[in-house]
Amino acid sequence: MLLEFSTINWKPSTDNKLNNNGQTYTNNLRYFEEAMQCDVTNLNTPQYYIKCLLDNEDFHEADKLIAYSLKIKGIDKATLWLHRSLLSEKRRSFANAIKFLNEAEKYCFTEYSFNLVKDRKKFIKSKMPKKSKMKKKKEIH
Repeated sequence: MLLEFSTINWKPSTDNKLNNNGQTYTNNLRYFEEAMQCDVTNLNTPQYYIKCLLDNEDFHEADKLIAYSLKIKGIDKATLWLHRSLLSEKRRSFANAIKFLNEAEKYCFTEYSFNLVKDRKKFIKSKMPKKSKMKKKKEIH
């Protein structure tokens, strides 16, 4: 069997696109860092910055920013706890994700946000490993 090189879809522009994506991410980080330094009273910037960090798997930085942001007076804490839950979920720590969603519930003041948290809990619970019935029977005896 011969490998046909014509079937490979590599183009020189592919490298440039990947490089541009990396530059865009770097520019986004710089933008958020500058925005955080210039206007510390803006309550929206940390939330978008956290989302950017989570999307790009900068978990340690996201964790630090969430901890800092929870101390900001007037910020939407329900959203921050949702982000913290997502961080735990991405780390495959589902029990912690549920714990942080319980915390988010305390700061839900609309039906929409409360339902969002409930739906996330249900989704994460569906991803958690199930205990086998055999183990349950052994625990009973």
